[in-house]
Amino acid sequence: MRGLTGAGPERARGSIQAVITALAVLAALGLLVSACATGGTGARDEGPAHSDPVAAPATSASPGPTGAPGHVDAVRLIKEDPAVSPAVKRDLKPCAADEYPVDVSWGKLTGRSSNDLVVNVLTCGDAVGVGAYVYREQGGAYHNVFKAEEPPVYAEIDRGDLVVTKQVYEKGDPVSNPSGEDVITYSWTGSHFTERYSTRNEYGNATGGASAKPGS
Repeated sequence: MRGLTGAGPERARGSIQAVITALAVLAALGLLVSACATGGTGARDEGPAHSDPVAAPATSASPGPTGAPGHVDAVRLIKEDPAVSPAVKRDLKPCAADEYPVDVSWGKLTGRSSNDLVVNVLTCGDAVGVGAYVYREQGGAYHNVFKAEEPPVYAEIDRGDLVVTKQVYEKGDPVSNPSGEDVITYSWTGSHFTERYSTRNEYGNATGGASAKPGS
């Protein structure tokens, strides 16, 4: 009886060791199969995932074009500008979702290396210009150096000059069909814009007639 009792633990220990050995072999085989399935380099395959942030540091981003204004919140610029009339500010609302009826362009107008901003505020329904403004960058901020708020009005940059178009309506003209337009060209004179000349274009005039007058 003692012999049977003494032999049991020995056989149990031998069985446990055999099971542990078998599990170790299976685990080693599993790792080998996994490495073969993924290309076989284990830790190196995971390396690029951890090094991605280092491969593209923030300082490697290319700067924008020299003199470009980048992203400018034109709506905020208009609403915070004391030179803009309260009526324009009050009526400047989104047409759909967060889309405001504002056109923004930039270019060289005032003789500086940085670009100037031209902002046109329109109506939502028929895109009639209710205000045109020019902002000059100085000291990291934009300053209002021109405004025209007699609708319908629209301002553009043309070969370094500021060109402002104003629709002309006769009595009874619908908004979509003005009788003509005044096109006024301004140039920067060092501290402000000065009118150089203006042209009146009359629509639907059989005699044709565009007249021009020099600025004063």
